[in-house]
Amino acid sequence: MDFFCPKRTVPIGHIEQKEGSKRMKEQIEKIKKTAIDEIAKAEDLQTLEDARVKYLGKKGKLTAVLRGMGGLSPEERPIIGGLVNEAKESLEKLIQEKEEKFKAEELNKKLESEKIDITLPSTKMKRGSIHPVNRIIEDIEDLFVSMGYDVVTGPELENDEYCFERLNLPKGHPARDMQDSFYITDEYLLRTQTSAVQARTMMANTEKTPIRMITAGKTYRREDDATHSHQFNQIEGLVIDKKERNVSLADLKGTLEVFVRKIIGANLDLRFRPSYFPFTEPSYEVDVTCFKCGGKGCNLCKQTGWIEVLGAGIVHPNVLKMNGYDPEKFGGFAFGTGIDRLAMFRYGITDMRYLYTNDVRFLSQFDRKDEEWDNGDGPNLFHFRKEIRKWI
Repeated sequence: MDFFCPKRTVPIGHIEQKEGSKRMKEQIEKIKKTAIDEIAKAEDLQTLEDARVKYLGKKGKLTAVLRGMGGLSPEERPIIGGLVNEAKESLEKLIQEKEEKFKAEELNKKLESEKIDITLPSTKMKRGSIHPVNRIIEDIEDLFVSMGYDVVTGPELENDEYCFERLNLPKGHPARDMQDSFYITDEYLLRTQTSAVQARTMMANTEKTPIRMITAGKTYRREDDATHSHQFNQIEGLVIDKKERNVSLADLKGTLEVFVRKIIGANLDLRFRPSYFPFTEPSYEVDVTCFKCGGKGCNLCKQTGWIEVLGAGIVHPNVLKMNGYDPEKFGGFAFGTGIDRLAMFRYGITDMRYLYTNDVRFLSQFDRKDEEWDNGDGPNLFHFRKEIRKWI
């Protein structure tokens, strides 16, 4: 018996899917080869970036192949997807290697063009220096802190009560005429002396215990010449203790000897002259031997051999009483001086107004002059005048 065997036919759609898969594989290989050639020919980072966008970007050629996989059979899709991903990884690796090469070349060019010849002389850096007035303040504060004093501050805008009345200067007192002042109102003025801080310190000490303090700051008076300024700096000290501890003029003299010799010069002598201050009794002007002539007499000391540096005295009983201390139980001493004048004496400055001109040529000298001071050379007025002539 003969049997009839029909021929097996392949669906037309299946043949087309096979053909489509083959074309896609060829297309992927062609895109990959073309991309490799373009990457190899890229001469800079921009050209390389253009090639990356062209083949790997959202609208790139390999991305377009992935979008055309809809007509493939489920079996062919992962094969074509794998080939596309393999091509992408290969191209990304090439682009990264080329990019690193370009960046290294660019860095080397930059290093070559911007290199510094360290054998050339450097440019001198300008630097600031501490103002001579601040130098004096810091040295004084360090000295008195080491002696057990507190550093106290107070307002520059002061009222009449603390600036005058609590310092035994009531309204109408003739001593007020010595302090032509800058009044803001009838009661408030720019302080004429840092003594106001002493009154505030005594009033703030409600338990009325002993006091040992110094205060430094700006003061204001209507003066302006070579040795005076409408704004100047003062430093004042106050010691108050119980009378049984015998705080006396001897203690004041010993304190001022340490102070003057440390700040102005170790070989200077002190002279106490009777004077008058409303807030101390007895009161003294304190002179030191002239650092220019050594006490022999010259034009700086007006042939006397002495230069006045500060005022001092025993605290007046009225001042103690007005600030809450019983003068029968407490006593003490006070002293004060102009910091600007101390700077002039220490560094041999001939005109106080130099301190406020902010001339860098003037101010830059004081680092070296403090080195001379620390080495024991002390002030040298003639040398300083010679240097001043260089920049005037």
